[in-house]
Amino acid sequence: MKHKTLIAFASALFGMSTSAFAGTTYQATGPVLELTDSKIVIQKDKEKWEIARTPDTKVTGDLKVGGKVTIQYTMSATSIESKTVKPAVLMPKAPAIPANPGMPAKPKVP
Repeated sequence: MKHKTLIAFASALFGMSTSAFAGTTYQATGPVLELTDSKIVIQKDKEKWEIARTPDTKVTGDLKVGGKVTIQYTMSATSIESKTVKPAVLMPKAPAIPANPGMPAKPKVP
């Protein structure tokens, strides 16, 4: 069983309007496996999903371990590191090698 960690910022979870986010809103439903002030862990299919919470997280109903929940969330990057490779220093172009090195080159006809 994989443990899937999602660091998600959800419009519904944080009580912000969906227009505050440029990204797509997603939904996950499943039983609550673990619950703290900073995260909620649910079972989704065969995976455990861990989703971040804040004191501003909007909760409707009785939230407890074992209960079934539906979570609305969006994904947001916290940092991005470019892995673009710098091009190598260009070497001078080597002279062309004739197709048949043993054969003389064909003379150019004017």
